[in-house]
Formats: sequence, C-alpha cells, structure tokens
Amino acid sequence: MMIAEEYLGRSRLFRRLKNGPHGQLIELYAARVVNDGLARQGAWRCLSLVGALLSWISESRSKLHDLDERMVERFLLHRAREQSIQPGDQAALRRWLSVLRAAGVIASALSPPITPHEQIFQEYADYLRTERGLAPRSIICHLPVIRRFLREVCPAGAGDLGKINQENIVRYVERHASDRSAESGKAMCWVLRAFLRYLHHTGLNPLDLAGCVPSIRRWKLASLPTYLSAAQVQKVFDGCDRTTAMGRRDYAILMLLGKLGLRANEVATLTLDDIDWRRGEMLIHAKGRQRALMPMPPDIGSALVAYLRDGRPRSACRQLFLRMLAPHVGFASGCAITMVAKVALERVGIHGYVHQGAHIFRHSLATELLRSGATLSEIGQLLRHESQDTTRIYAKVDIEALRTLSLPWPGGAQ
Repeated sequence: MMIAEEYLGRSRLFRRLKNGPHGQLIELYAARVVNDGLARQGAWRCLSLVGALLSWISESRSKLHDLDERMVERFLLHRAREQSIQPGDQAALRRWLSVLRAAGVIASALSPPITPHEQIFQEYADYLRTERGLAPRSIICHLPVIRRFLREVCPAGAGDLGKINQENIVRYVERHASDRSAESGKAMCWVLRAFLRYLHHTGLNPLDLAGCVPSIRRWKLASLPTYLSAAQVQKVFDGCDRTTAMGRRDYAILMLLGKLGLRANEVATLTLDDIDWRRGEMLIHAKGRQRALMPMPPDIGSALVAYLRDGRPRSACRQLFLRMLAPHVGFASGCAITMVAKVALERVGIHGYVHQGAHIFRHSLATELLRSGATLSEIGQLLRHESQDTTRIYAKVDIEALRTLSLPWPGGAQ
C-alpha cells in the first residue's frame, strides 16, 4: 500500500491545495500526515476534508482564524447532508486543528469548565498520586465509584462533603452492593473506605467514616481459575495468520501471554529498550510499580524478531507493540491487549469461558506447569505473585494430586 509521502508526490489534490491561499499550512498538514504514517487512502481523505472545510469557510464568509471545534461540528453537519461521514473524518480534522494551533493561526482549545465534582476528583487524584503513590491506571479505577457516590450522596458538591454520615454510607452500599459480582462489590467498598479516609484526613469531614462501610462477604479462594488446555492454547497460536503484519504482531503478543504468563498491561508497556537481545532477557514493568527480569525463550525471541522485521510499522514510538492503523503509536493500556486475545479466542471458536481475554492465558500457563510437576512456589515466582495465597488457588485444579488426598468411600467403591 502506497504510504502518504509517496502519494503526496503525485497527488494533484495536494498540488492544488498547496498552490492555494493557505499553501504553507497545507504543507505543514501534509508533513503531519506523513509523520503519522497514513496510507494513500487516508492521506487523500485528509486532504479532501481540509479542502472542503476551507471552501466551506470561504463560502460562509467566515475566517480561518475563527476555526474551532464547534465550527468543525457545524461543517460536518453540513457535509453530512450531501455525503456520509467516515469514522476517521473527525480525527483528520482534529489533526488539522492541531496543526493550526501549533502554527499560531487559531486560538488554543478552551478547557471545559470544571464542575464542583470534577474539582473534588482532581484533588483526590492528586492525593492518591502524591500521598499514596498510586499509578495513573489505579487512580482511574477509583474515580467511577467516587463519581457515582458523590452524585447520589453529595449532589451540591464540596459543600455537602462534611454532611456525609453513617446512614448515607450504609444505604448507598445496600443499593449498589449487588449491582454486579461480589468481587466488584468488595472493590466498591474498598474505594469508598479510601475516599472517606481522605475526607477525614484533609478535614473535609469531621468524622472518620471508613469503618462505617459494610463488608461484603466473599469466601477466599472460593472460585476456580478459568483455564485452557495446552492443545487449545496452541490452537490459538496457530490461528494467527503470520503472513500478515497484524498476524505477526498478534502472534508475538499471544506468545508473551501464553508462554511467559505476562499480564495485559505488562505486554502493552513493553518498550524496545526493555529487551536485552544479548542476554536473552526482558525487563517487565510489573504490577505495583515493580520491575522484573524475565528470560526470553527462543520461540518468543523468534516471534518478536519476525514482528520487528516484517510487521512493526515505522514509528518514533519506543513501545514494542503499535497500532496497525495510523497514527502508529503504542497501545494506551492493557485493554487493547485483552481485545487482541479475545479476538484470537473467537477466531478459533473458543467460547463459553468466564474470562474471555488475556488473563485466561496466565491461568492456563499456571495450570499446565502445575500438572507438569512444577511446585506452587516456582509458579508463584514465574507469575510474580506477591502472596502465596494467590498461587495456592491453582492447587484446586490439579485433579491428580487431589486424588491422593481423598479418603476411601465407606463400603467400597460406588
């Protein structure tokens, strides 16, 4: 597929826009398109949209320096009357606004007004980051719970924080404890306790209400880990079309999940600098801001080399795995890795599991290692578990070992 730089050298549309009244801005925009790695069709669509926008601005007797997001929305509504809006059109025009702002042609984007609740969220997020040392992805998990709690208990904002009492808390938990699973209910209560401690610590509420949050009973180690057989895992690997760039990328991702048991976020945050090819090691940015050196087996090394040589798009981004569609940047979080795993499972017809994503490969690796004779301690070290209790749950799926512990049935075999 012809990339943007090659296309622009031949495009009559580009030459026409470049020779127009905004030629220098068009050249800056074209450079941005090339830098983002768009393909021929994407580059043509971007230039066509910008050309249509400039014509619409001229016809409506507006000025380019007045352009902003609201004017772009009006343009898209006008354009939608004549032709369909494509999924990438808004991104193309956001890229145009970004170029204009970098060139000082239009004003900076206006920040949306901060609501009273948003002010509370920002201050609480700062506290979690500076005082508690939480990572950004952990802080994000707090905010939906706090947002709903404040919307129901403190609709007026910060002025009502000091009025929260035990009855408010108990009634809120009773209303929402069964919204989802018991695990989600426990997480909700944990977040509420942390927030209530913050309110008392900062003097926003005179009462220490953390102890008023009810506990949700959930028996420890009550569930069974969801796992695939070794044959099913291999079937997922074989389902990747390694003749394509995306197939080579997805195969390398699945190998890291299935052979090393990495978490989704650990795969997403891998960088080119984390791989030591001479020593055959990888630096993993693990849970809880921990770092761990992991060996890189030959089959995983081969999968990564195939991806880097013939699958990874050209990009200045140092993350190992990139989006295949432009702009070619790294994944924002482990959610994209989970989607890669989910699509791979669906592709080979594996359905019906509670966990249909990246973590099922981690469970599958632990289960297979245990059945192959590895000890729970060795499995815990490989998976980097902080507590032995986390690893102990896999003993429940070692059926052969459990048979040796069973007592004979009274009266003989039934």
